[in-house]
Amino acid sequence: MEILGIKIDWLGHAAFKIEKYKKIFIDPYQLKIKESADIILITHDHFDHCSIEDINKIASKETIIIAAEKCKKELEKLKDKVSKIMYVKPNEKLNFEKIAIETFPSYNINKNFHPKNSNYVGYIIDIEGIRIYHAGDTDLIDEMKELKVDIALLPVGGTYTMNYKEAAEAVKLFRPKFAIPMHYGSIVGSEEDAEKFKELASNFSNVIILK
Repeated sequence: MEILGIKIDWLGHAAFKIEKYKKIFIDPYQLKIKESADIILITHDHFDHCSIEDINKIASKETIIIAAEKCKKELEKLKDKVSKIMYVKPNEKLNFEKIAIETFPSYNINKNFHPKNSNYVGYIIDIEGIRIYHAGDTDLIDEMKELKVDIALLPVGGTYTMNYKEAAEAVKLFRPKFAIPMHYGSIVGSEEDAEKFKELASNFSNVIILK
């Protein structure tokens, strides 16, 4: 689907393809497509986000991988296959011609699956001033008060991340123009969670459920 001039495809779970000038894949997992990525963003080292099998499907000699530091052990297996692997922690900024990528904190506050000291990340992708935020596996955290983004990709499945109510509270907090639910439909969460998120968050944003 095209939103604000940028093509955004949900590939299931937390995986997305974002396309304008470059093909950017985020947390590829159980991919049913095989095409070449310009940039691959990995939020953290869990198997459903840092999947070597899926990264392999879309990696080439031209591909740049950007990943949380804890992914290093897995991703080093691919260092000869891709152009470059860059390891990041929260609050860093990288520039690629017309695209800027910022890292954002991503962690749990009431469970221990994604501790703050692991330095897991979400990403803000800025394409000619349109800012797309992929939250990674996170709860509703204080840092979100500072977010200024146009499109937010937010987990709604609960258990390991925010549930749909908390994700709606996040939307209320930072008011993106568009909000898209993710992290449901495979490991945890259901389509019902996405629909309930839409019901709650539509007061504060245009909510789009991608299929």
